[in-house]
Amino acid sequence: MYKTRNTFLFSILSLLLLLAFLLNISFGQVAIPLKEVFKSLLGSMASKDTWEYIIFNFRLPKAITAILVGIGLSISGLLMQTLFRNPLAGPYVLGLSSGSSLGVALVILTSSFLGFGTTNIEFTIILASCLGSFLVMLLVLIISQRLRDTATILIVGLMFSSFTSAIVSVLTYFSSAEQLQKFTFWSMGNLGNISWQNILVLSIAVLLGLLLSLLSIKSLDALLLGENYAKSMGLNVKKSRYVIIIATSILAGSITAFAGPIAFVGLAVPHLAKLLFQTSNHKILFWSTILIGGILMLFCDMISQLPGLDFTLPINAITSIIGAPIVIWLLIRKKNLL
Repeated sequence: MYKTRNTFLFSILSLLLLLAFLLNISFGQVAIPLKEVFKSLLGSMASKDTWEYIIFNFRLPKAITAILVGIGLSISGLLMQTLFRNPLAGPYVLGLSSGSSLGVALVILTSSFLGFGTTNIEFTIILASCLGSFLVMLLVLIISQRLRDTATILIVGLMFSSFTSAIVSVLTYFSSAEQLQKFTFWSMGNLGNISWQNILVLSIAVLLGLLLSLLSIKSLDALLLGENYAKSMGLNVKKSRYVIIIATSILAGSITAFAGPIAFVGLAVPHLAKLLFQTSNHKILFWSTILIGGILMLFCDMISQLPGLDFTLPINAITSIIGAPIVIWLLIRKKNLL
């Protein structure tokens, strides 16, 4: 009965993901009929050349990016909530987002001094964001070698976040209005304007993070019952902790680099998966979180580009508007989410 219910839920979620993917490509300032989307994706030419161009140059890359972002942030959120046994832990709890923001702020807010031109600014921003999150991850890993308590690592991550945010605040204070506008737009998140080459790099990073997460499933189940219990089962807690932190860093760091910081998805989705499947088994939660994360991110992207609107709303604002009430509702509905 339990397996039948899970199979049914996974089937429904898979169909919803496919439907959300097709609707995401169909929706936008220029509405494209689902029939035409099917024709294009199956290799036939759409009825209008304009639709064909829009699908393959704008809508399809954005939909794939949305799925990758939703999956990566949701899984990294699940890893952090289990590692710290804290239902409010998210993918950026280690200060990775703040590290990325600092790297981007150093590029955008000091571009007039460093002499970056418009031709290389996009690549420089991605590189700076990756380096920023990587340096924070490296510092967290070095410090975690001296710490036995996992909860202390959480505090260290929060301190790194506060420190880097303070530096960003100082940089913004001395920046021009144009530089502040560029940095603000980056901080709002963006799923569009990502080239196929960048999508390939992001896909490789997300797949690597997912592979490390998949290898950590047994460790996560053991850590859920406490580090002492995990040690009694013969688990190398320190090694498992390193793998989980590295997986989270790869997922959250690469996504922030290419799409900007996106809030609440990584925090809300693992709770939705636990509530829907009524389990703490990470073998089930891993795949359910992947599906729900992709669906939610596609749904948020559709809202940001509703037909009839002449503009696209910031994706970070949409995820916060949807994600915050979900988290509040979940906390009220179930006190113990782990």
